[in-house]
Amino acid sequence: MQIVFHTRQAHLADDFKDIATEKLKALGRFNVLMDRIEVEIIHEQNPKQGKHSHKVILTAKGAGPLVRSEASEFNDVAAFDIAVKSFELQLRKIHEKSKDHNRESIKHLGQ
Repeated sequence: MQIVFHTRQAHLADDFKDIATEKLKALGRFNVLMDRIEVEIIHEQNPKQGKHSHKVILTAKGAGPLVRSEASEFNDVAAFDIAVKSFELQLRKIHEKSKDHNRESIKHLGQ
C-alpha cells in the first residue's frame, strides 16, 4: 500500500508523516483492497475559521471500494485522528460485509 501526502498552504511537522504512516499501515488488518491512500492537508488562511483552520482529507484508491473521509480541527494531528476514526469505521463496515457468516448451529450439524 502506497501512502501519498499532498499539502496546500501547509507546513507539516517533522513527525506528522511518521505518525500518519504508522496509523494508516495498521488499517491493513481489515483486508480491504487499497493500492494507494492519499492524505491531503489544507490550511485555511481565513482567521475566522479559527478552530477549524486545518483540514485533512483521506482517500483510498484501488481495486476495492472508494473510501473517503475528512475532518477539520485546530491542528493537523487532531484533524488526522478524527479523519482516521471515520476512515476506520468505513473499512470495518466493508470488512464485516465481506465476511461469511455461517449461522448453522451445532444442533443442526448432528442430524
